[in-house]
Amino acid sequence: MTGDQYVRVWDPLVRVFHWTLVVAFTIAYLTEDDLLALHVWAGYTVLGLVVFRILWGFVGPRYARFSSFVTSPGTALAYARDVLRGTARRYLGHNPAGGLMIVILLVLLLLISLTGLAVYGAEEHAGPLAGFMAGREHWEDFLEETHEVLSNLTVLLVFVHIAGVLVESVVHRENLVRAMIDGRKRAPGEGDITR
Repeated sequence: MTGDQYVRVWDPLVRVFHWTLVVAFTIAYLTEDDLLALHVWAGYTVLGLVVFRILWGFVGPRYARFSSFVTSPGTALAYARDVLRGTARRYLGHNPAGGLMIVILLVLLLLISLTGLAVYGAEEHAGPLAGFMAGREHWEDFLEETHEVLSNLTVLLVFVHIAGVLVESVVHRENLVRAMIDGRKRAPGEGDITR
């Protein structure tokens, strides 16, 4: 569509966070025990990124803040239902379903990182939790299984996230992948929600 006006929505730090997280999580997921050092450093990167994003959700610019997109699960489900019906309104920032997905993914990534640190401490006697995990080797299998289940669940949700982005891009005729690269979205029109 030529002549459309665009506004900057996603700040550079949100965009760098997003794509760096994609790379770091992918590396961590694919390496597992085969390349332990790479797996561990990718995991540290994921943890650092998650901590940054949580902080940025309170102090970042308007559309990075949790207050602009965190809603109740019921609101998110109602929005998903409206998407399926073809009646969903366009949001300039994250829509309610996307906001819920962000919160779920951040929680899962934090739990994956913490269980990974605990497993690393128990198995390798290394990392920041090594001292805490000393003598707790009986937790090793449970923590490792939990770490793997959470990781696999996260991969499943990533595919749901990608599907949601593609559906939203079609429904609202807007390239959301490009928006997460250049930070710009089509200026709000009549009926769009800009919170």
